[in-house]
Amino acid sequence: MKSYLDTTVDVYREAALTPDVGLCCTTTPVWVLPGLNMPSIMLAMNYGCGSTVNPRDLVNEPNVLYVGVGGGMELFQFSYFSRKKQGVIGIDVVDEMIESCKANLVEAAKTNAWFNTDFVDVRKGDALNLPVADNSIDVAAQNCLFNIFDKEDLKQAIGEMYRVLKPNGRLVLSDPVTEDPMPVSLKNDEKLRALCLSGSLPLSEYIKMLTDAGFGTIEVRARRPYRVLDPTHYDTDQLIYLESVEVCAIKDPMPKDGPCIFTGKTGIYFGEDDLFDDGEGHVLNRNSPLAICDKTASALTKLNRGDIYISKSTFFYDGGGCC
Repeated sequence: MKSYLDTTVDVYREAALTPDVGLCCTTTPVWVLPGLNMPSIMLAMNYGCGSTVNPRDLVNEPNVLYVGVGGGMELFQFSYFSRKKQGVIGIDVVDEMIESCKANLVEAAKTNAWFNTDFVDVRKGDALNLPVADNSIDVAAQNCLFNIFDKEDLKQAIGEMYRVLKPNGRLVLSDPVTEDPMPVSLKNDEKLRALCLSGSLPLSEYIKMLTDAGFGTIEVRARRPYRVLDPTHYDTDQLIYLESVEVCAIKDPMPKDGPCIFTGKTGIYFGEDDLFDDGEGHVLNRNSPLAICDKTASALTKLNRGDIYISKSTFFYDGGGCC
């Protein structure tokens, strides 16, 4: 195992044995769902930077895979939507984290009559070689894990997720990103990489890693302030601003003209006709906003029409639209 991965195991072994509320700092509120009573220990061991649980992904009791189990909070939340034996698979490489997660799921069963620990199958395994069959998963997820990997390993981890997903399956991710240059000294700091800080990529590069793996549709669902690495406390000459993103990569066929990447852009037609049809499958009703992918936004802009408004990226996308 590479040395930075050894360091990661050490960090999360300690976090399993002694819960560390400050290990990560998510700005995403924990979902409140009817009849779901979250054990406090799961909240204390919420080692993510966002959320990967979205009810619109979780219809018809999907088969769910979650890699990097933490305290079991998201496994428990996923099982709310997939109440069947082994409907949710959790994978982790740290023995102590697996044991803590299993114990926390037992606690959850005591105060949630609907929940059975058989709903969740927690397995020992590596994100770079998942012990899961090809094309068997509807929704795969990871929270603040991929940020740990170097680019070679990240490519392999994404490829493994792509392998196990069914056609049109969804990979939901939450990771820190940064548009500021990351000094080599920080990139090579094994502890900072294990803490999901110095492995942060620019968002465009992060997305390209997903599309290069074959994902035909990308949704940027949220982008929020996360952390600051400053010269006083870190080996950097410049302040580095980190954001957390929530992204969904869908195993759709790759379009001939490239992936559909939704970053929160909207098109509004305000011409004289009832609608505008570009002949490419995009129909904008008059003064009715339509979510559009970046590719469609570019194509509409090139038409140089004076009656179509294209908004800037909000980096908050909640479904629907042109594709």
